[in-house]
Amino acid sequence: MDKDFFAHETAVIDEGCNIGKGTKIWHFSHIMSRCEIGEKCNIGQNVVVSPDVKLGKNVKVQNNISIYTGVICEDDVFLGPSMVFTNIVNPRSAVIRKDEYVRTLVGKGASIGANATIICGHDIGKYAFIGAGAVVTREVKDYSLVIGNPACHIGWMSEFGHRLEFDQNGIATCPESGEKYQLHGDRVSKIN
Repeated sequence: MDKDFFAHETAVIDEGCNIGKGTKIWHFSHIMSRCEIGEKCNIGQNVVVSPDVKLGKNVKVQNNISIYTGVICEDDVFLGPSMVFTNIVNPRSAVIRKDEYVRTLVGKGASIGANATIICGHDIGKYAFIGAGAVVTREVKDYSLVIGNPACHIGWMSEFGHRLEFDQNGIATCPESGEKYQLHGDRVSKIN
């Protein structure tokens, strides 16, 4: 079988997956049927990608992560080591709830820190930054920086991953890229 991606010899890839060109799948990972993995993704060691999961281009999945059915990650998402997704609101071992999986969308460019937990049904905005160990129990807005349990908003991040400091006019400049951002009450947008 010709393939345009790399898979370590210990990885298990089920039939019916769509894996993009240039993607790398490392040791002991399991890619399950009907999932879609975009181009140039990196799937770390000991990762499970469940059926019907969608990962965009250039998604970085660090070691020891299970991405359950219902999760959609847009392009350029970073998933830190051992972070956790859920897909059932009220799990019980003796109750089958496969028809009750809840969708979670992780927006373009978002980063989720090591050991964070994302409770299903709470979307993560584009370029949001979830601190290590945070427990997300509600929607996270675009460019928002959240930490803690439950995760609380403490600031804003640029697309380059720098904390934004807004002036009296509600304008912030990323120190690395020079990009400008506008604060609109409880929302931030990039100024083109």
